[in-house]
Amino acid sequence: MFAEIEIRILNSLQIIFDQFGWLGVSGMLVFENATGLTPSELILGLAGWMLISAHQLPFATVFIGGLYAAIGSSLGASIAYWVSRLGGRPLVNRIGRFVRIDPQEIHKAELQFQRWGTGLVFFGRVIPMVRTIVSIPAGLARMPYLRFLAWTFAGAYIWCSILLSAGFFLGNEYHLLSGYVRQYFPFALAAAGLGIIAIIVWRNRHRIFRPKMV
Repeated sequence: MFAEIEIRILNSLQIIFDQFGWLGVSGMLVFENATGLTPSELILGLAGWMLISAHQLPFATVFIGGLYAAIGSSLGASIAYWVSRLGGRPLVNRIGRFVRIDPQEIHKAELQFQRWGTGLVFFGRVIPMVRTIVSIPAGLARMPYLRFLAWTFAGAYIWCSILLSAGFFLGNEYHLLSGYVRQYFPFALAAAGLGIIAIIVWRNRHRIFRPKMV
């Protein structure tokens, strides 16, 4: 059943990319980050093959495509951020029912945001399932928007470039990417956790490593 859905999504994406190219990629990532629907590994895996390697373009094109993808991701994340910030929890819960985001997931994301803050916004962009809801607690907590946007763009650019690279090297087997993402999800989660801890330690390094007065 899941495989059939992926095939239908990929067929639709091929039509969109054929018509609109990289603007189609940006548009689909606006939709994905605003709603949590249409996994980015499907969008970018296909784009890496169809818009780069299938045209025999150099690998460096991945990093240009990453800009289009990161802009779309940031716009979609900004929609979720402002809906959450301006509408509050009642509107988030109401909309969440339509895009299949459980209120419990939002609550868990809020707790993680309270604990990790900025680090979650950045590293959450490379964690499946987390990246599509991390904008919500940031908006509810009224995180400064420019800071949110900067960290979102940075994290999204890295994630999008990785997925485009994978699609580039997988070639016409790009459809295998979503399976690899699910398979290596625990490793991505562990790496993101270590990254968040590193940011916290760095930000508090003067307090942590300050010599104690005798």
